[in-house]
Amino acid sequence: MRKNLKLSQLVAGLILAWGSAVIAQDGAKVLRVVPQADLKILDPIWTTAFVTRNHGYNVYDTLFGVDAQGRVQPQMVDQYEVSEDGQIWRFSLRKGLAFHDGKPVTSADVIASLQRWGQRDPLGQKMMAALDRMDALSERSFHMVFKQPFGMVREALGKPSSSPPFIMPARVAATPADQQIDDATGSGPYIFKQDEYRPGEKVVYVKNTKYIPRTEPPSGTAGGKQVYVDRMEWVILKDAQTQANALLNGEIDMIEWVPAEQYTALKANAQVVLDPTLPKGAYTLHLNHKVPPFTNPKMAQAAIMAISQEALMRAQQVHKALYSGCISIYPCGSQYATTQNAYFTGVPMLAKAKALLQEAGYDGKPVVLMHPADFTMLNKLAPVMAQLLKQAGFNVDMQTMDWPTLVTRRAKKDPVEKGGWNMFITSWGMADSMNPLFFAPMTGNGERGWFGWTTDAKLESLKSEFLAARDEPVRKSLAAAIQQQVLETGIYAPIGEYTVLSAYRKNIRGVLHAPVNVFWNIKKQ
Repeated sequence: MRKNLKLSQLVAGLILAWGSAVIAQDGAKVLRVVPQADLKILDPIWTTAFVTRNHGYNVYDTLFGVDAQGRVQPQMVDQYEVSEDGQIWRFSLRKGLAFHDGKPVTSADVIASLQRWGQRDPLGQKMMAALDRMDALSERSFHMVFKQPFGMVREALGKPSSSPPFIMPARVAATPADQQIDDATGSGPYIFKQDEYRPGEKVVYVKNTKYIPRTEPPSGTAGGKQVYVDRMEWVILKDAQTQANALLNGEIDMIEWVPAEQYTALKANAQVVLDPTLPKGAYTLHLNHKVPPFTNPKMAQAAIMAISQEALMRAQQVHKALYSGCISIYPCGSQYATTQNAYFTGVPMLAKAKALLQEAGYDGKPVVLMHPADFTMLNKLAPVMAQLLKQAGFNVDMQTMDWPTLVTRRAKKDPVEKGGWNMFITSWGMADSMNPLFFAPMTGNGERGWFGWTTDAKLESLKSEFLAARDEPVRKSLAAAIQQQVLETGIYAPIGEYTVLSAYRKNIRGVLHAPVNVFWNIKKQ
C-alpha cells in the first residue's frame, strides 16, 4: 500500500512538473483566464447569461460597438446614411470581413442574424415591429425601411449587453430563435476550438489570424480588436480559494470577477493588479409570472417586501467598499435613476408582507428559489433571501444547482412540480439596466418576453412611449412610470449594487475598461 502511495505521489509530481514546464514554454503565447462562470450554453442570442455573451464577443462581431464613453461607433459597418424622413437606413459593410470558415460576411448573413436576434431581444422586437423590410442591395450593402421613424437604430445595432446582435452565417442564423445553435462559426477576433471544448473544465480560443481590425484605437466594444496572444484558455475553477491560489501561483493570468472573500488577500499581493474593468453592477430578484403564486401581483409584492438590501449585500460582498444599496431599477446616479418606488424601500417590511400574503390567499405551497451554489459572485444571496422569505410567511423550497443548470432551467415554463421554478437572483451590468429598452427582464409581452414571462400591457405601452419620446424630461418621467409599473406588477426588484473587479498578474497589459468584459488588446509580457 505504502509503495503504491509513493508511486502515486511521484506520478502527481511529474504531472505538476510537466504542467509547469508547458506553462513556461508557452510563455506569452497563451492567456489563461478564469471566467466568471462555466460556459455550457454557446448561443448568445438564446440566453442573456454574461459568460455566453462574453463568448459571443470573442467569436462574433457586431455592426456597431459602444466606446468607453458610451458613444455608438461603427464596427462591421463601414458607412451608413439615413433618409431625411428617418425611415430608410442604408449600410455598407467593411471590406475583407470573413467568417472563420473563410466565407465572406454578406448582407444576407446580416439580415438573417438580425431577424433571429429580433425575435429574442426586447429592443429587437420593438425594432422589428417598426420595420417594414430589410433588403440586400449588394453583397456588402443593405437597407432597413421602417414604417415610421425608429429613434434607436444605431443603439439597437450596437447594444452591448443582454443580447447583442451578433452577426452569424445565414445558415446558422436560420436556426429557430427558440432553439440553440450548434455551430459557433463567427467572424470575430477569436476562433472557438470545438474539438478542445470541455464544459466544466476548459474553453479554448485561438487567434483569428485573418481578422482585420478597425484602424481606430480599441475602446469599449468599438475600435480595433487586436489580439496579441496565439491562444486564450478559459479555465473553469468554481472555488474562490482555488481561483486565488491559481493566480498567485502563476497557473492562470487573470480572474475575470474577483470573489469578494478573496478581495483582501489579492489586494495585499504585490504581484496582482485589482482593476475595476466594468462599471458597477446590480443584483436583482426575478419572479416567474407564468406559474402560481406570482401570477398574483400581491404575492409578488409580498416577496419583494421581504428584501433586505443590507443583509443580502453584506452576505455576498462582505466588504462595505464593494457594495451599496440602491432602490432604483436603474443604476443609482445614472440618467434615469429615481426614488419613485411605489412601496419598495429595500428595507424588509415583514409585517406588511405577511398581511399581503393573507389578503392574497396564500395556500402555503412551497415556492422554489433556485440557488447557484457554484457561482462565487451569486452563491451567498439565495440562502439569505430564503430566510427573509420565510420570515415574511412564505414556505420556501431552496433548490441548489450549478449556474449552467439554473440558466437552462429558467427557460422552462412548466409548473414547479414538473421542473419549473418560481424565483432566482442574478446580476446585471450598467450596460443592461441604464435604459429601459436595453434591459432584457423588463418585458410585459408574455411568452415572447424574458424568463418569467410577465404579461403587462401597461408596461409595454410605457416602453413604446419612451421609445417615441424625443424630449429628455418626458423620457425621464416615463422611466419613473416604468419603474413604478415594474414594482407594482412585481416583475423583479433591485437588491443592491456591487463593484466589479478583475484580478490579473502584473505582467498582463492592455486590459480594457468597457461596458462588458472583452479579451482583445491584452498582452502578456
